[in-house]
Amino acid sequence: MNDGFLGYRTSFMLDFVVVALVLIVPVLVYSLIAVKVRHQYGLHRTLQLLLGIVLLVAVGLFEIDLQWIQGGWKNVVAKREIKLTEDQLAFAQRVLWVHLAFAISTPLLWATTIGLALRHIPSPPQPSPHSRLHKTLGWLSTLDIVLTSVTGLVFYFFAFVTK
Repeated sequence: MNDGFLGYRTSFMLDFVVVALVLIVPVLVYSLIAVKVRHQYGLHRTLQLLLGIVLLVAVGLFEIDLQWIQGGWKNVVAKREIKLTEDQLAFAQRVLWVHLAFAISTPLLWATTIGLALRHIPSPPQPSPHSRLHKTLGWLSTLDIVLTSVTGLVFYFFAFVTK
């Protein structure tokens, strides 16, 4: 019996967030191409706002599911047919701590980046005196979300997929 739709004994929301982590990076890259190469500032703003809203809702629902409904990630791991050893669980916990460092900083950094942009970049969007700081914050946010995605996928693999 699989609760997740990716074929593992996880939860629907856990699998949903894993898919979101995979899809976010290409959309983010497209958004960066839109602004850096094509100078489509409005499209970049729309994509970034959409990504921010979708991620906020998805992660919020995921946390409700994982913490309140499932009772924590170890309860989800306990549903596996092949149980993890204590060493495997300890390794998964370490990977999770690394993931959480990025997963917690990402929405804070992204919210700061978006909030300052909405306040200081003109509408319709175009280069402005705020652009230099926005570019720096944007690249930091991009690096943070990519590391959140990679570490989240590594955690999912070691906690739920590996045998």
